[in-house]
Amino acid sequence: MTETGPLSDLLVVDLTRALAGPQASMMLGDLGARVIKVESATGDDTRAWGPPWAGEADGHHEDSTYFMSANRNKESIVLDLKDPADSDVLAALVRRADVLLENFRTGTLDRLGFTVERLHELNPRLVVGSITGFGHDGPEASRAGYDQIAQGEGGLMSVTGIEQPTKVGVPIADLLAGMNLAYGVVAALHERARTGVGRVVRTSLLAGVVGVHAFQGTAWLQGGRVPGVSGAHHPAIAPYGMFATGSAPVQVAVGSEGLWRKFAAAVGLDPDEPRFATNRDRVAHRDDLIAAIESHFATEPAEHWLELLLAAGVPAGKVRSMDDVYAWDQVQSQGLLLEVEHPAYGALRLSGSPLRFDDNPFSGGRASQVAPPTLGQHSDAIREEIRGWSASEGT
Repeated sequence: MTETGPLSDLLVVDLTRALAGPQASMMLGDLGARVIKVESATGDDTRAWGPPWAGEADGHHEDSTYFMSANRNKESIVLDLKDPADSDVLAALVRRADVLLENFRTGTLDRLGFTVERLHELNPRLVVGSITGFGHDGPEASRAGYDQIAQGEGGLMSVTGIEQPTKVGVPIADLLAGMNLAYGVVAALHERARTGVGRVVRTSLLAGVVGVHAFQGTAWLQGGRVPGVSGAHHPAIAPYGMFATGSAPVQVAVGSEGLWRKFAAAVGLDPDEPRFATNRDRVAHRDDLIAAIESHFATEPAEHWLELLLAAGVPAGKVRSMDDVYAWDQVQSQGLLLEVEHPAYGALRLSGSPLRFDDNPFSGGRASQVAPPTLGQHSDAIREEIRGWSASEGT
């Protein structure tokens, strides 16, 4: 591939599967890096995590839409890392690579003969990025990591939901771990530019979840209060949440006293009413406040209140379904919806990179987007390329 982008001079060898690692490698690929995804003969587990399927309309059920969500801008080669010949192929890739990513259980890569020491013997400049479920050491290091488990063990579920702990609707522990790894890898590459030496970057699903506890964490660490579920309302700011109207729900974010006065005037509440005069008062009397707001909101449909609040300068919004989000002209104007051509399934619609660069604003800095690969799609071409490397090096 001869794509442009901020990371277009980098080769990433991606041994990851499922979601956390593939999210990290996709982020690097979005920025222009060449990403070679190494898969087993059965492929990344997520290829089978359906329905729905990428080619369902045409009767194809080989790859899930789940897989498509985290594997754009990659090539695929099938290798059996227990086979000495395929192990040699990986070693050849490592010698040329800038980054190697893996998310095996702790010790698995060592047993396959690719310890960190050997990786750096093959290529001292290699940056190794590694994700585990619960950390690379400590008493829980051997546990397998899955998003649902990490959300619960990491405390995120305990503050999500209405009456009982609930997981987030997307695999947020996986996604956070992937984003954190990509962030760490870019930092290690920057350091390598100074030192000439690669290093190992490690993170975990657990670390990603604990790392975003934010004010909920300090509520316990500094305030001594164990937070619980708060539903669709902010536990420390009011009114800040979702409110019923005469039709659909409306979200409101009153994040300052100035906004409170604007909101109260627009809705018809007394801003100086003693129970609601300050944020501390409003949080203490949250149930009364919600009831008062929803009593007013019930008289008109959502569109009426949204128009009124936005005109008054009060942050407010809808609760959109996925189909509505992708049909929204604002989302389309930001380049967040991609259309790519897949070799097996034809035109694919995917969500895109969240980054915009001034010279190429709709592709995360990459000149063009590439569809997620079929299993082993590039195996022959990559093996031929490696043979060319060997010939040119006289080995």
